[in-house]
Amino acid sequence: MKTLYYSHPDFLSHETGTEHPECSDRLRHIEKALAAAEFSTLIRKSPPLGTNQQIRLIHPQSHIDTILKAIPAQGEYRLDQDTVLSPGSRLAAFRAVGAVCDAVDKLLTDQADNAFCAVRPPGHHAEPGQAMGFCLFNNIAIAANYARHHYQLGRIAIVDFDVHHGNGTQAAFYHQPKVLYASSHEMPHYPGTGHPSETGVGNIINVPLAAGDSGIEFRQKYRRMILPALKNFKPDLLLISAGFDAHKDDPLASIILVEDDFKWVTEELMSIAESCCRGRIISVLEGGYNLKALAASVAIHVKTLMTG
Repeated sequence: MKTLYYSHPDFLSHETGTEHPECSDRLRHIEKALAAAEFSTLIRKSPPLGTNQQIRLIHPQSHIDTILKAIPAQGEYRLDQDTVLSPGSRLAAFRAVGAVCDAVDKLLTDQADNAFCAVRPPGHHAEPGQAMGFCLFNNIAIAANYARHHYQLGRIAIVDFDVHHGNGTQAAFYHQPKVLYASSHEMPHYPGTGHPSETGVGNIINVPLAAGDSGIEFRQKYRRMILPALKNFKPDLLLISAGFDAHKDDPLASIILVEDDFKWVTEELMSIAESCCRGRIISVLEGGYNLKALAASVAIHVKTLMTG
């Protein structure tokens, strides 16, 4: 497999303050893990800056303007209790959009098989008109619409295994039958969305997990609900909102997955992608806040993408 890995120093410049869980050390630990010899064949890419045009595939210009006007010249500014801006936030957020769109370009012109985008800030909580939950722009949703509009793909599937429901991604595609959004997430938990009754136009699949659920329940629910739906949908491209905060050691949730569960779900998604869309997968970092667990989980996820 030709696997791309997107990272950039600009992602470290998005400063969230001391003791904020979504910190730049997350990427430093990932970089250290992926510096091991077993990742020597990983194709490392420096992403371009995204554009207003790309961001407007999901967010109105008014949302972009609100974010840019709020970025402080120094120090930090809080959009809400969780979502922080710093002087480096503009470059980080635009670079994250550039990473996911460049990954779409590379995969859909057959320059790679799959990609992992280690970006900050994360994106799946950002609704079209509202930044929230550490997220400014919805990277994965922008990638989906970029692929649809620039490459005329008929069907895009997004699988979100972050422990928090991707309310922003769901909101972006709630009435779009050509985009399947499937999420497993702890419930009840932030942000309070993701009930199984939220089905859009039949394209939204919400699979709640209860506090204390392990890999047994996680795998059972994927086998019963998410994997069959993906096979039936037959996407032309598979996107993954790869949050690793369902790990047993994560401080922000109560699901008890281990690294092997992330390996398993990656293998299952790769198998479906191989049968439907020539193996084309773009995985984008979302959550994961225990630094050691995050690094180990990303490493096994990326290694699986590399080796199949």
